[in-house]
Amino acid sequence: MLRIAICDDEKKIQDDLSQQVKDLSENADIICYSEGKRLMEDIEERSFDIIMLDIDMPLMNGLDVAESIQKSAVKPLIIFVTSHDELVYDSLMLHPFGFVRKSHMDTELKKILKDAEEEVASREKHFFFHTASGDVKLRLEDILYFESDGNYIKVITAEEEYRFRETMQTLEMSLSSDGFIRIHKGFLLNPDSVKMIKSDAVILSNDEELPFGRNYQEAAKKKLMRGMIR
Repeated sequence: MLRIAICDDEKKIQDDLSQQVKDLSENADIICYSEGKRLMEDIEERSFDIIMLDIDMPLMNGLDVAESIQKSAVKPLIIFVTSHDELVYDSLMLHPFGFVRKSHMDTELKKILKDAEEEVASREKHFFFHTASGDVKLRLEDILYFESDGNYIKVITAEEEYRFRETMQTLEMSLSSDGFIRIHKGFLLNPDSVKMIKSDAVILSNDEELPFGRNYQEAAKKKLMRGMIR
């Protein structure tokens, strides 16, 4: 079941968007909200895979809602739905999954929803490895990065750190199709963990800073930037 929240202060847009989503996705469980504050209160008790947000709303606009969501532990995909194209640029700093223009909803919703469903499905992937303490299974989305440690690899998450025997080259080949990016001889990065791209380093969601390696910097930056403006 795909859990989707729609937040728009216009009832007609709520109804139209909800109906189109139902027509495009048979397994969608949809809840509609007319204000951002109510959505944020609900997020504390329920989780969503996708949140469709109107940017221009009274009291708490879509940008404020998205910024609050980005600070939470669980990060749903954010799709901005707007009739104000000029606001799209302002929203890029929040790294939304995509945009749907209300005037082009019939044509743009189908593709972005399909892409979002595929992304949600990919988030269910796991990484399995063996440590001295036993076998470990982690969700890929929970891994911030891998770090080379001699003949071992360290797995860094927001909560824990693990260590297992493997080469970085083998790991990179295994996880490149899942979006992980080599930014340095010693680091393989989950791009979803990046909060900021600097000239010579990246800042992660946990405020840790990792450097770019000279031989990886140009290619890694391009891949990271493409992901941020997707």
